[in-house]
Amino acid sequence: MKYSAMANLQPRWNDKGRPTTVPKVRLYVERPEEKHWFVHVGHVTDRGRWKTEPHAHPTYGQVIFVRSGRGVMNLEGSSVPFEGPCALLLPTECVHGLDYELDVDRWVVTIELAYLTQVNGKLDEFIGLWSQPRMIPLDDSADAAMSFYHLIHGLKEELESDAVGHVVGTEALLTTLLLMLVRKARVEAGGSESATGNDVRLVDRFRKLIDLHFRENLPVQEYASMMAISQVQLRAACASVADQSPTKMIHARIITEAKRDLIFGNLSVEQIAFGLGFADAAYFTRFFRREVGQAPSQFRAAARQ
Repeated sequence: MKYSAMANLQPRWNDKGRPTTVPKVRLYVERPEEKHWFVHVGHVTDRGRWKTEPHAHPTYGQVIFVRSGRGVMNLEGSSVPFEGPCALLLPTECVHGLDYELDVDRWVVTIELAYLTQVNGKLDEFIGLWSQPRMIPLDDSADAAMSFYHLIHGLKEELESDAVGHVVGTEALLTTLLLMLVRKARVEAGGSESATGNDVRLVDRFRKLIDLHFRENLPVQEYASMMAISQVQLRAACASVADQSPTKMIHARIITEAKRDLIFGNLSVEQIAFGLGFADAAYFTRFFRREVGQAPSQFRAAARQ
C-alpha cells in the first residue's frame, strides 16, 4: 500500500472570515478505496528551502529522521534548532512548524494513533517517549545514523511488500526503531524510582482522558470514576510518575491549549476563555495569570514578538 505524505492544512481564517485556532492536519491517501492504514514511510529530498506553518495532527504521531541538513522547529511557539543526523519525535496534538534549510534529506514515519497506542503497550518506556515532543541527536557515533537509516529503509520495504508475515515484520521493525529512540533519549518509564509500570499506564490513561475532557471542568473524582480507581490511587500514580497532582495536570493541559490559541490563533481572549469552559473571561484571566505569571494579552504580545 502506498500513501501520500501530503497534508491538508486548514487556514487560520475560514471563507466566512471567522477566526479559527491551530490548523489540524490529516494524511491524504493515494488510493482512497483502501480505507485503513497504520504506518506510512515517506522520503523527501526537496531542492531548496521548505517550510510548514504551525499545525497539529490529532490522529497520528510522527518520527522525522533528518539524515542530513538542518533547520528550526517551531515547537509550541518556541524555536528548537536541529541538525542531521537527528530524529524529531512529534506526538499527536503537538503543535509544530518546520523550517528546513536548503536540500534537507529526511524520512518521515507516520503512525496511526490506534496502532501507536498498541505498540506503546509493549513497553512503559515507549509511553514515556511519546509523552512529549523531542529532538534526539543521532551523531554520537558513526554507526547510529546508519543503523537508524537501515531501520527506516527496511520498514518502508516491509510496508510495500506482500510477502508472508509482512505485518509482523512491520511491527518488529517499528518496535526496534522506537526502542533505539528510547535508548538514545535515555527515556525512563516513570518519573521516579518508586513509579511502577501500573502507575505509568494509569497516568497515560489519565492524560488521554484529560485530552478528551479538559474543556468540561470535570472534578478529579469524575476522572477517577471513569478509570474505575480511587482518587487516592490516582493522586499516588500522578505523584510518582509526573511529580504533580491530578488537578495540576488538568490545569497544565488547559494552559497548554490556551497558549496555543493565544500564539497561533486569532480568537479573542474572551472567545478562548469560553472555548476552554470558563463562564467568565475575567476568571480565565486570573487563572492564566496565576499559572503563567502574565495576563493572556501580555503573553500573546510577548510570544508574537
